[in-house]
Amino acid sequence: MRPLWTPLPERAAASELARFMRLAGKPTYEELHRWSVEAPGEFWELVWRFGQVRGEPGLRRVINPERMPGAKWFPEAKLNYAENMLRERDASDAIVFWGEDRIKRRINHFNLYQLVSRISQALADAGVRKGDRVAGYLPNVPEAAAALLATASLGAVWSSCSPDFGVQGALDRFGQIEPKILFCADGYLYGGKEFDSQEKASQVLEKLPSVEECVVVDYLGAPATAGTSLYDFLEPFDPAEIRFERVEFDHPLYILYSSGTTGVPKCIVHGTGGVLLQHLKEHRLHSDVKPGDRLFYFTTLGWMMWNWLISGLASGATLLLYDGSPFVGRGSLMFDLADAEGMTHFGTSAKFIDAIAKTGLKPKETHRLAKLRTILSTGSPLAPEGFDYVYANVKEDVCLSSISGGTDIVSCFVLGNPIGPVWRGEIQAKGLGMAVEVFNEEGKPLRGEKGELVCTRPFPSMPLGFWNDPDGSKYRAAYFEKYPGVWRHGDWCEQTAHGGIVIHGRSDAVLNPGGVRIGTAEIYRQVESLDEVAESLVIGQDWQGDVRVVLFVKLKEGATLDDSLAARIKKQIRDNTTPRHVPAKILQVGDIPRTKSGKIVELAVRDVVHGRPVKNREALANPEALEHFRNRAELGD
Repeated sequence: MRPLWTPLPERAAASELARFMRLAGKPTYEELHRWSVEAPGEFWELVWRFGQVRGEPGLRRVINPERMPGAKWFPEAKLNYAENMLRERDASDAIVFWGEDRIKRRINHFNLYQLVSRISQALADAGVRKGDRVAGYLPNVPEAAAALLATASLGAVWSSCSPDFGVQGALDRFGQIEPKILFCADGYLYGGKEFDSQEKASQVLEKLPSVEECVVVDYLGAPATAGTSLYDFLEPFDPAEIRFERVEFDHPLYILYSSGTTGVPKCIVHGTGGVLLQHLKEHRLHSDVKPGDRLFYFTTLGWMMWNWLISGLASGATLLLYDGSPFVGRGSLMFDLADAEGMTHFGTSAKFIDAIAKTGLKPKETHRLAKLRTILSTGSPLAPEGFDYVYANVKEDVCLSSISGGTDIVSCFVLGNPIGPVWRGEIQAKGLGMAVEVFNEEGKPLRGEKGELVCTRPFPSMPLGFWNDPDGSKYRAAYFEKYPGVWRHGDWCEQTAHGGIVIHGRSDAVLNPGGVRIGTAEIYRQVESLDEVAESLVIGQDWQGDVRVVLFVKLKEGATLDDSLAARIKKQIRDNTTPRHVPAKILQVGDIPRTKSGKIVELAVRDVVHGRPVKNREALANPEALEHFRNRAELGD
């Protein structure tokens, strides 16, 4: 088998990763990775210097480098995240924004600096100090990025969710962290429709007594009813030099949230220095982001990829922000944006790639995509057929980087390698500085076999802990209970002969018929290759003292699950996996439930099927979809 793509030698040599390798004196990626985990202090110091971090690193690099949790990075450092994002003050684009196909705006670096300056002054005047929380209940508009940077400039802590979250969903998050200021917008766009978000914001405020002021961003032109308009909030303040509060390396920058599908979301606290260094590494070295590049990721403020995207400013990239449905024009609008703005990095989800493949979209034939060098995919495993589709129908000369990590680390464990080949169905490489392994149940490393994705050594973007977890017991239970001193991430995966990784789904959703562990992604790949199937979801149902595999399919309009289609689905699975993978039952449903960030929720469906309560329906984008699975008479036969 040959790789789908290999960079030309001149492209590889001109990459940021190649330049870093020359500085490190490591001639191959494998040697660089080995050094990065064996000499972490030296590696992360070089990342600091290579990324030209503004701040004081101090003398020591790491204390307790073998202890996890417990390592402490750059213990004497002082830095400010926003100062590192606002390096430029010229007339070149800092942010380009599209609100579907209706609203287009651009902000240059000079104007972004001025806007952040005014918001920072207004927040300080409103009493925001180091360590206070500021929350954003916002669409992905430029003002959201500016509010984050203004918050960070003061040493305050930012937290956000998207405006499609219901009232209880927002309260489940912000109610735990007690923000002093809440930013919302007058509304948001989705699928060509306008949605009011101030009514929900007002209901949130009624039950959020910590908020002293609500600031309303003018997006759709509606009057501010939930609080003070951003215009009025900033009116007393003229742009001035920002007084960046330099904070400790481990000072909180963000509070992010787990999906919350098994209970109230965990509030995951991330530190300033760890986020900055990790994102600089991932942008510059793994994604080859260079000054002047145009970086796009389809995301909302409820997904960690938004935080990841904003950090692109530190690498000199222009951020391409988008609010709304990615399927405007059957998905073609995303590629219109790529052409119009010279997009160099296209970030999306595996589900988007699968969806446009099923609609027959062929951007290679309709768009130039002249500047596009890298396509990034995350959210769920990208099937091998997704790789085929990209190279056949989007662009041949592009580095397709499937990446995987999570909110837990606000970054990736495994991701791209711009100087290495892309193999069909594989994530290219373990992240630099990340001691990633695959363990069996006994905690022994595996290669070529499926097991648990783990990280055996500390890294700077590990959470500082969970909010309101003073003794750290919840934090330790979440990641370190199964393998003491080793981070267990919860992905079911295997290492390949090429040094890459294949993710087979979440290990807590792994099926276990007859004691054989099966990753859900192995089944999805086969089922969703059939033209009639739009989406699918598979669970293990407790049945007669064992577990049986039950498959739910959402079919394309006009398709029906008859005996012929069911037989074809089973044959497709049996022919390409094993008889153990073949579902005992296949049932048609009208919709598949998913989180706000688009991930399907096998565990919630499993609970519904077994008659257990779903603890946090507010975490779902479409909780009504769970009703398709309740009281299914077919499951009792």
